[in-house]
Amino acid sequence: MEWLKKISQAIGYIESNITNDISYDEAAKIACCSKYYFQRMFSYVSGITLSEYIRRRRMTSAAFDLQTSDMKVMDISLKYGYKSPTSFNRAFQSVHGVSPTVARVHGTLLNAYPPISFSILVTGGENMSYRIETKEAIKIVGVRIALEEDMEQNQKIVPLFWDKILGSTLFSKICELTSKDSCDILGVTAYTNPQNIYYYIAVSTDKPVPNDMIEFEIPAATWVIFECNGHFKESVQTIFKRFLTEWLPFSGYEYAQLPDIEIYHVNDQESKSGHAEVWIAIKKERGEK
Repeated sequence: MEWLKKISQAIGYIESNITNDISYDEAAKIACCSKYYFQRMFSYVSGITLSEYIRRRRMTSAAFDLQTSDMKVMDISLKYGYKSPTSFNRAFQSVHGVSPTVARVHGTLLNAYPPISFSILVTGGENMSYRIETKEAIKIVGVRIALEEDMEQNQKIVPLFWDKILGSTLFSKICELTSKDSCDILGVTAYTNPQNIYYYIAVSTDKPVPNDMIEFEIPAATWVIFECNGHFKESVQTIFKRFLTEWLPFSGYEYAQLPDIEIYHVNDQESKSGHAEVWIAIKKERGEK
């Protein structure tokens, strides 16, 4: 459960600096992970991006200031880090649906977003089937696209990348790199540093790398593997959230912060039901034997 305590402490830092500059690097340091992985985990667990959470919290407090004080809109804008009245007005309307001026009118309907807190909840006891496997390094070959540390942008980039590849001849070329009758297509998110974040659509293969593709090696690791069925995107996101909130806290493992792997089975009978697997690298918690 240690990681939940750490991420809760990071949220505490954000809340205590809601009217100051908030350093994602500092929040990630408190959570004992990189800025990229902190944003990624936060997004999966909370269902919104970190930037959107901070925007909602600031605009919630700004609405209270508008209704309970005589502060000028410009002063409130500056208080929450918006130097431009236009950008403040845009952010406020995105959260409340009305302008800051209208928000001062008695009876105006506004939205309040309380601080997020992370805890273990006893749910309905729904099973979460998994297996743990240790694998040597895996060579993959395929195509990739650069990602950003901003998870809000990545959530737009990856689906468009899939659409582009599925609609081109590259998809069949990637599948041809495997000798199986069926093709296991991998979606791999790999973070090395802030300037080196990529999402790969690839296959595991020992064949030569075509000129229009690239090779990447996934490090040897211990993996917890979850199966999911149904709509791919929704199922994969649900798996990651349940991994972080239901499986990981009681497992005796830590998230290893290695590439995350999605495996989609195509050209077989299972593909009709949307069969997929999610591979997440893990390691023993500190202090565990």
